Amino acid sequence: VQLQASGGGLVQAGGSLRLSCAASGSIISINDMGWYRQAPGKQRELVAVITVGDSTNYADSVKGRFTISRDNAKNTVYLQMNTLKPEDTAVYYCNAQIRRWQVRVYQGYWGQGTQVTVSS
Repeated sequence: VQLQASGGGLVQAGGSLRLSCAASGSIISINDMGWYRQAPGKQRELVAVITVGDSTNYADSVKGRFTISRDNAKNTVYLQMNTLKPEDTAVYYCNAQIRRWQVRVYQGYWGQGTQVTVSS
């Protein structure tokens, strides 16, 4: 199983970016999917999570600016980021709880990370 993230880049404050993360491999089902971020010198933190039933939860710092969504047919999770601020600069990682072929439990998988840089 692999998670492939894309969509990061350099943007000015106030701008927008859309991140994507596609899961591939011997996947039976996917439970929660989410995005985390890690800024230099800081711990990795939760940005947003979406359940298989499309319930969402956001960090207070991104509420009203970021929107998480998923396409279950494509095993893909998205993060639409609007009104970006310099403090949103970080490496963004996707995460998914995935049940693989011939495995009875869900396991957590991480994408490779994509850099988001917001200039002031």
